[in-house]
Amino acid sequence: MRTYTVRPGTVGEMVKAASTISRDIRADNFGKLEGYWITEIGPLNQVMHMWSYADLNERTRLRAELSRNPRWTGEYIPAIRPLLVRQEVRLLNAIIAPVAPATKGNIYEFRNYRAKPLGGVKQWLDLFTGVMPEREKYSKIVGLWHTDAGQPNEVCHIWAYPDLNARAAARGGAMKDPAWLEFLGKGTQLLEEMHSTIMLPAPHSPLQ
Repeated sequence: MRTYTVRPGTVGEMVKAASTISRDIRADNFGKLEGYWITEIGPLNQVMHMWSYADLNERTRLRAELSRNPRWTGEYIPAIRPLLVRQEVRLLNAIIAPVAPATKGNIYEFRNYRAKPLGGVKQWLDLFTGVMPEREKYSKIVGLWHTDAGQPNEVCHIWAYPDLNARAAARGGAMKDPAWLEFLGKGTQLLEEMHSTIMLPAPHSPLQ
């Protein structure tokens, strides 16, 4: 997951460069694009894009090949360099690989939690995956990951909803579910921080 913070007023330029120049150069030959989003609620002036690789060796090899592509260095990088304020990279291991929602036209929620060190992540994941059949009665998860690098002791999950009202209804329903409430009573004790970002899919995002 790569998060780019761009200068205010330039998100449109960033998405245009990514959806035209970058997609034309990269396609899915240098890692598979899983999703590309614009932040709407939470940190602003950001785009978040997720790429998948078979393993870290493939990622290293493909990114080295991309860095030698003359169009990448001569067209795309010069187009986005003036827009960028900050870049963040998370290397994620999928616990639940990305699953596209049944319908398009969704908003997405990216939730990232920092767990207590020395075992907190594993304990939280065991509880979370165990209660997932109950939680998915209200809305389906898009994906779940454990962060390997960039943010130690972190778990990330993405949810899709038709709109913010549907999100509120799903979360309200879950908060009345005894199994979910039992999970919250145990799971929150394992966490140090919780963050949420509402994202809108860019036109070229595979997840819509």
